[in-house]
Amino acid sequence: MTGRLAILDYDRCQPRRCSTECMKYCPGVRMDEETIVMDEDLGKPIISEELCGGCGICVKRCPFAAINIIGLPGELTEDKIIHSYGKNRFRLYGLITPRDGVVGILGPNGVGKSTILSILSGITTPNLNNLDEEPKYETVIKRFSGTELQTYFEKLSKKEIIPIHKPQYIDALPKVVKGTVGELLKKVDEKRMFNEIIEVLELNNLLDRSFDQLSGGELQRVAIAAASLREGDIYYYDEPSSWLDVRQRFNAAKIIRKIAENKKVVAVEHDLIVLDYLSDNIHIMYGIPSAYGVVTHPRATRTGINTYLDGFLREENIRVRKSPIVFEKRPPINYTNRPELLNYSKVSKTLGNFNLTVEGGTIHKGEVVGILGPNGIGKTTFAKILAGIIKPDNGTVSAKEVKISYKPQYIATDFDGTVRDLLMSVANINTSFYKSEIIKPLSLEKIMDFEVKNLSGGELQRVAIASCLSMDADIYLIDEPSAFLDVEQRLVVSRTIRRMADEKEGAMFVIDHDILFQDYISDRFIVFSGEAGKIGKGSAPLDKRSGANKFLKEMNITFRRDAETGRPRVNKEGSQRDQYQKEIGEYYYTEE
Repeated sequence: MTGRLAILDYDRCQPRRCSTECMKYCPGVRMDEETIVMDEDLGKPIISEELCGGCGICVKRCPFAAINIIGLPGELTEDKIIHSYGKNRFRLYGLITPRDGVVGILGPNGVGKSTILSILSGITTPNLNNLDEEPKYETVIKRFSGTELQTYFEKLSKKEIIPIHKPQYIDALPKVVKGTVGELLKKVDEKRMFNEIIEVLELNNLLDRSFDQLSGGELQRVAIAAASLREGDIYYYDEPSSWLDVRQRFNAAKIIRKIAENKKVVAVEHDLIVLDYLSDNIHIMYGIPSAYGVVTHPRATRTGINTYLDGFLREENIRVRKSPIVFEKRPPINYTNRPELLNYSKVSKTLGNFNLTVEGGTIHKGEVVGILGPNGIGKTTFAKILAGIIKPDNGTVSAKEVKISYKPQYIATDFDGTVRDLLMSVANINTSFYKSEIIKPLSLEKIMDFEVKNLSGGELQRVAIASCLSMDADIYLIDEPSAFLDVEQRLVVSRTIRRMADEKEGAMFVIDHDILFQDYISDRFIVFSGEAGKIGKGSAPLDKRSGANKFLKEMNITFRRDAETGRPRVNKEGSQRDQYQKEIGEYYYTEE
């Protein structure tokens, strides 16, 4: 093994649309070595990792940014590869061992978390980097001889273990599932828990709907219910909180915790508060997205999350982030010394059968206002009223000579041009400030020349955030910036928003369901409550403690602050601390 990976993005590589610059300029090829050869079957260039000198010329010359040459840590030898997706493609190093309770997996997108669930649930047979033969369980069992995974794969290969898998992507369900929600859930109800699960996951009003009538959040809750109702030996949940609001996330977590009372569970989750609440222990994963991923040994949940936030994995001697994430307790802002940017009276709006009322407030220069509340009760409608997209039926919004920049919840992909074209249309992207504060932290360098219409969900989200923050504005309205982002990207985006608020001295409204994200960036909160699709009520802007306390009381959840990192942690429901905080009415932080 050379200690070097050559990674080719098969989707981005387009040999018919280029002059194969990777081969043309490669020093090895020029010396008649087969450093890069065209594979006629694949129609793609294949890079020899043994012959590659690591000069990086092919990386710079490729017009589609499809090549990456990576130096590997010395301990990542070829015999440790569990699975490879092909020549010059992603490789997974290591695997987790399912155990009693809930095992959480924490790490960025593209480092193999879903691949692990696919392997352990029997969907994918690991090839151990042998690309010349069809993978067989006999080889896998021999590879793990003398470990718990030997027994696991023996039973899995003989179908003596029944794995239940809730996949990451649930948007394809309407294409493959026919009938109504109620019909499907009754069909898979092998545990006789139908009534209990639909009650906790709030599915009663969806039972008569067909799957093509469901939203993303509704599909997610149905998928969690379907997996949880089946009888199995081990359950795999891939990103169960995606599309869900805060209450729905914790309802789903309660179901998963209940299953873990007598079954093994593995869960991939990007919401750190939900992961902390769910897991008994966690595995951190690191690597380079779409290139390689490494599984670390299990850690206690609190220790694991704090280690991840610190950025340095001491046992592995690996740094995954340049600086730690610390949740500082900022004192309340003294608004008397800050200019007012926006005033709005009590506003109301009726849309069909839905009625929204929001108390009035004043927003000041340099503050970040987090907007909290369940789905379907008017948070986005309120943002559109502030942005001037929707006119209120009653009340006024006063923003004289104030410029507003708005990032919507659902991002349009109809821009005709590249990411560079889009950002150049709203800002001077060539300044050192822009490069250091927007492009670099949001990892946009490699996608600047990609067509906007071809971006993935996470790429499009980061570009939309960059576009919003690039505007010369006084007020920034940012709707669900954490959607489609992994845990690392959420941390980066939260720091970017916080930093831009301080440096631009504009005011920012941020709607999001990730409480840790909101806790990190917000100075004050506006709290929404009501009944989805019928009534929405928004508070006036409240100081951070009062707003968080009001919101958490409605969610019936109590928080404490981690002594080491300052991050919010959820108290276990019914615990002594949970009961005490509810008795004294302090649902927000108390010190550990």
